[in-house]
Amino acid sequence: MINIDGKQIKLQIWDTAGQESFRSITRSYYRGAAGALLVYDITRRETFNHLASWLEDARQHANPNMTIMLIGNKSDLTHRRAVTTEEGEQFAREHGLIFLETSARTAYNVEEAFINTAKEIYKKIQDGIFDVSNESYGIKVGYGAGNAGPQTVKPGEGTAAKSSSCC
Repeated sequence: MINIDGKQIKLQIWDTAGQESFRSITRSYYRGAAGALLVYDITRRETFNHLASWLEDARQHANPNMTIMLIGNKSDLTHRRAVTTEEGEQFAREHGLIFLETSARTAYNVEEAFINTAKEIYKKIQDGIFDVSNESYGIKVGYGAGNAGPQTVKPGEGTAAKSSSCC
């Protein structure tokens, strides 16, 4: 659970570990997903080299409006870096992705990766890009505190923070 603009957002996260043997299963996760984190290891160039293939898979099997963030992980291992920050930024720019480097070991930017992805998805809801009444977008409207039923956040409308919930 995270808070964005006074709204409680629940993220459901699936880690597919990027293993080739699970690729067919991974494809099913894209259906109904509003966002994806595409992660590579900055110390292993081959993980960066496989990004185009994983991105193509995501785009082929997911909603075209899905938010995708590119993550360069292990930023704490600068002495072993095989992929520059600039290369990651360039790939992200060329493919319309959000970019961030993280370190799972030190927790640097890990929370920010999830929050920034959720913020972008929430913005798409507010802009009417995602129809919250259509669960195929990977978004479910939850129940707000004290509400008798689901609260729908409509594009351009805000709701009281104490009783709102989303996603």
